[in-house]
Amino acid sequence: MPVTIVGPGEGELIASGPSQIRILEDGSNTGHRLGIGEVVVPPHTPGPPQHRHAQHDEGFYVLSGTVRFTIGQDHHDVGAGTWVLVPPGAPHTFANPGDDPAVMLTTFTPDLYVQYFRDLKAMVESGQPMTRETMAPIWQNYATEPSTEFAP
Repeated sequence: MPVTIVGPGEGELIASGPSQIRILEDGSNTGHRLGIGEVVVPPHTPGPPQHRHAQHDEGFYVLSGTVRFTIGQDHHDVGAGTWVLVPPGAPHTFANPGDDPAVMLTTFTPDLYVQYFRDLKAMVESGQPMTRETMAPIWQNYATEPSTEFAP
């Protein structure tokens, strides 16, 4: 495999609601073991409904701003330099409660969730609203379900 370099402003830009994600690695260079995205969450923006994944770990490294992670019933406000790793089965969501944009580096191992963001973008571009009902089929494709409970 060749070395890949993604410079500032490069990569695949995906907007999913008020937040946006820039895909830095879609898995094509890692044998699909790892996907990486840069997520920008505007100030005072809620995240997705709390959910859990069955088939991948999701990591979040906060680069700037404040991010509120909700894990089940627990809230954690964290700043730059914080790493959060969410294993399969753990309920989670994130939001930006602060006055500045929050920027995170997000990892997906394996990379399958990169395609989720592409599917979500296509849904929004088709004019469908982002609701639990419209998102449920997409979530099912990626072994994701709304939940505030840890998987057994």
